Amino acid sequence: MQSQNPIPINVMTDTSDILTMTKLTKAIKNSVGNRGINHEEAKRMAEHMLNFFGYSDRIIDNVLEPEDRDVFYMMEDSGILTTEREETTLFDGREWRINYWLFRRDKVYELLNSKADDEEGTGEQITVYDDIPEDIWVRE
Repeated sequence: MQSQNPIPINVMTDTSDILTMTKLTKAIKNSVGNRGINHEEAKRMAEHMLNFFGYSDRIIDNVLEPEDRDVFYMMEDSGILTTEREETTLFDGREWRINYWLFRRDKVYELLNSKADDEEGTGEQITVYDDIPEDIWVRE
């Protein structure tokens, strides 16, 4: 028996919200704590994170090794990751805490739309002296 409403084969989907390694790499480079990080290092960090999260936005902390956790803390500082904790009561009455890492896709897309230092202009460094008038330095 055939279905009354077959699923269309050629359905167009919006792929603009799919997070790729290229997008995550750019977001890592644009994050405040990582400005000046080279492209290859940002790419390694992006790949490392995507290997853990895959298609999920949440993983349990227990799967991380100490070196992995260091990278995750760095990403937490930039806002790309955050943590969450769940408490449950075991059969014997003890409390058990489960710690999770949450992937903040909203922050990644926010960072994607920001400009990195090297994209903002001429590359000239701005100092606190730029706003001081030139005649302040003249002795009378």
